[in-house]
Amino acid sequence: MKRIAILGSTGSIGRSTLSVAESYPNRFQIVTLAAGRNIEAAFEQAKRWRPRVISMAAETDADALRARLKKEGLNQIEVVHGAAGTVHVATHCEVDFVVSAIVGVAGLEATYEAVRAGKALGLANKECLVAAGELITAEARKQKVALLPIDSEHNAVHQCMRGGRIEEVERVWLTASGGPFRNTPDSEFASITVEQALNHPTWKMGKRITIDSATLMNKGFEVIEACRLFHIPPSKVDVMVHPQSTIHSMVEFVDGSILAQFSVTDMRLPILYALTYPERIPSDMRFQVSDLRHLDFSPPDLKKFPCLRLAYEAVDAGGAKTVALNAADEVTVAAFLEGVIRFDQIPQIIEEVLAGTNCEPLGSIQKVLEADAEARSSASDRIAVQTKTRPRVTSFV
Repeated sequence: MKRIAILGSTGSIGRSTLSVAESYPNRFQIVTLAAGRNIEAAFEQAKRWRPRVISMAAETDADALRARLKKEGLNQIEVVHGAAGTVHVATHCEVDFVVSAIVGVAGLEATYEAVRAGKALGLANKECLVAAGELITAEARKQKVALLPIDSEHNAVHQCMRGGRIEEVERVWLTASGGPFRNTPDSEFASITVEQALNHPTWKMGKRITIDSATLMNKGFEVIEACRLFHIPPSKVDVMVHPQSTIHSMVEFVDGSILAQFSVTDMRLPILYALTYPERIPSDMRFQVSDLRHLDFSPPDLKKFPCLRLAYEAVDAGGAKTVALNAADEVTVAAFLEGVIRFDQIPQIIEEVLAGTNCEPLGSIQKVLEADAEARSSASDRIAVQTKTRPRVTSFV
């Protein structure tokens, strides 16, 4: 029985993880949950799973949830809140495996502390590795902790790399659907609406990651994540636009062999892989091989989608650049979703923030969080200059 903590239990990955746990009740036990701000969903999850601990983002939400659980006779469930509450969820003594699925850097400290506590980690939060990947992977090596990617592309890479040693890897290919604007002229980007940008052609995801997929920033984050997760330089990580989203990633080895992973586009499959690694267990998620009739591949247009270029530049530069990339993206995406800035202004503002960010290495999580706050402030200031209003930073959990 694997005992699980979920950071971001009310988000799409969190709900999918609970679905996997429900399908395999003899294998998985839900021990702790971090549920963010969604009280209704948190209440239903607490009733269904009876966790030891559940954490809410705000103290008022925790108080409200505690009162509702008391009425249900569920006094035994400990309700906590804030960053300290999330850390408590991630490091609970009964937990074996932590699913890190809080969007953005909100779950960074808890993810790092889980690794320090020796918990195996399923990473669905790419921002943790973008902002503090060097710190997290170094601590994982020190603690001999497994870091298992849940993100479909990196999960695919992880599976392909079982076919050879890391020193035999020549190149990693991350595939991208190209998003909803793959065939849209960049001259029309200024008029793209929020509704259009949220209409992803393949996946159903949270709002921020859907917008990041439309700008290809999500793929840029995945490049950085691949570099840090698999300890390879950015020169060995390429992106290929593959609209069918059939092949999730490929690994090319030094002898010219290429291994590709494909499966149904269902996040429960990479979650199941991470939860059961190094085993593989039966599931009902089947891909019809007869559907493999036509596969398209093309290089991404970095002029049309500059966010991907900015990600390569940030990981090459190192230091606080990748922290600033993620922070500025979160602020600008929130501003776009609120109708404060245009779609085409997202990469413009991020590039300005990066230009003002230094490359000094960051030696602690506290330094990462300070750099993150500085970049968020810089992005908000630049938005304010352009729009005469300071955006409210939105949580996407």
